[in-house]
Formats: sequence, structure tokens, C-alpha cells
Amino acid sequence: MRSVPIPDFPDRPILLDGGMGRELRFRGIEIPETIWSANGLLVAPEVVGQIHIDFISAGADIITTNTYGIIRNDLAKVGIEDRFAELNTLACTLAREARETVDRPVLIAGSLPPLRGSYRPDLVGEFEEIAPLYQEQAELLAPHVDLLLCETMSSAAEGRAAAWAACQTGKPVWVAWTLHEDRSGRLRSGETISEAAAALEDLPVTGFLANCCAPESITKAMAELTALGAQQIGGYANSFQPVPEDWTLDGDKETDRVIPLRSDLDPTGYAEHVADWLGAGATVVGGCCGTRPAHIAKVRELLFRA
Repeated sequence: MRSVPIPDFPDRPILLDGGMGRELRFRGIEIPETIWSANGLLVAPEVVGQIHIDFISAGADIITTNTYGIIRNDLAKVGIEDRFAELNTLACTLAREARETVDRPVLIAGSLPPLRGSYRPDLVGEFEEIAPLYQEQAELLAPHVDLLLCETMSSAAEGRAAAWAACQTGKPVWVAWTLHEDRSGRLRSGETISEAAAALEDLPVTGFLANCCAPESITKAMAELTALGAQQIGGYANSFQPVPEDWTLDGDKETDRVIPLRSDLDPTGYAEHVADWLGAGATVVGGCCGTRPAHIAKVRELLFRA
């Protein structure tokens, strides 16, 4: 396996888009927790496409496919597992159509998500079980995207399985770990960033990021991330309250609830945290759950002011 470079960008940090799931809810689309991304594609693909366009208009250099949760396990729970390939492909099509609306470089990241629930390192499973599932999804996404993003990885083992599968495609691969809400800078598994990265030493992963957690957790981890010396380092955080410890306590499905947004993480407040990451050496920044186009626009102002 060889390392593949990301196409050239201006000599400044790269700007990711923001969150899709909460944005769908903001726009009046029902998002059942089990299949929120699939439901968006099924009932409102035009809204998914418009969200991509709005993030591009806000300044995003990279938009992410709406494939977080388009996995066999979740689709099977509602009887639509047979639409796995169709929905993954549709998500890619919507992203590609969105970037064709502007005359500037915009890349597409193919999202490879957790397979057995977000924030649950205890449910990850063995490499032999999950790597083939990741490989199936990666092969579906690869022809349509510019890079593969293994995101919200809660443990070193989860990150390795997803990254191994992604690397088989020959596309550039980034790994984003979700960090514990105790603000320790460790993964939700309790492992350090360095330990998680060590599990990827034999893979041509070119980007290491932290995501889907409080911005303070990413700030805490940024020095350890930059010390890895990867081509790209960065983070994209949530704008809502910390994820409850019992978020997926039943071990089967995520609890049907909406975590309240933090009042201090409006676009201006969020951008202040991003400024800290940039000051610590981040080269890729953006937003995760609850961040809207206005957040990304404010971060873009920050990038062009620097």
C-alpha cells in the first residue's frame, strides 16, 4: 500500500464542512436515531444536497458524504439492508452534484463510521468481523470520493479496522478519533492518541484528527496530534452538551433523544476554540454534530484573517 497525496489546496489550513444529522433536524427533516442518515436520503435527498451546497457556500474545502450510518447493521433493523449499496451511492451522487455548483476546488470525503454504535469501544468487535464490512463500504465510496475519512473511531482497534479497509482502495485516508468527554484528550476507550496512532504505523494514513466530542477535548489532544508528524492534523468538534455515559447503554440502538446545544458554542464561540487548534498547529479544521453553515463561515473568516 502506498501513500496518496491530497490534491493541492491554497497555502492555508483546509476547511471541512459541518454536521449533517442535526442540520437535517434544523430543517424539519425527521431523523430517527437508528437510521438518521439513511432517512435523510430516503425522504429528503434534495435537502441533503442543499446542505452540502450551503456548507460549500460557507467556504468548506471538503464536504463529507452522508454515509455515517449507512451500514448493514442499522439498515437491517428497519428492513432495508438490501438498499445498502444504493444509499451509499446516492450519498456520493448528492455530494458530487453539490460541488458542481461552484467553480472552485471542493473535495469529497467518504465517511466510514462506527459499525456498532457511536462512542462504544466495548462494542467494536474483532478485526476479522468488521474489516470486511468496512472494506465493502470503502469500495463503494472510493470511485466517487477524493479521500476516505474513518471518523468517530472510539478505540485503536476500531480505527485500525476502518483504516486498513480504506487503505486497500488506494485513496488517501484520514482517521478521526472521538475523544472522551472528561477532557483528558484520550479516546473514549481510554487509550492515548499516541497508542491509537501506533496501531496504524504500517498503514499509509496521511491525516490524524479528533472529532465528535467537546472542543475542549480536542484542544487538550492537539499537542499530541501534532507530535505525530502526519501530513494533515486537525479536529472538528460538536456544539452540543457532552454525550451522556449511557448513550447506548442497551447495546442495541442509540437512545432516541436530542442532546441540547451549548449556549457558548455559537459560531463566534466555536471559532475561538478553532483558533486555539490552529495556534497549536492544526492544518485541518471544521465542525461536527450541531455545527451549521454559519459556524463554517465564521471559521473561514478566521482562516483568511490569519
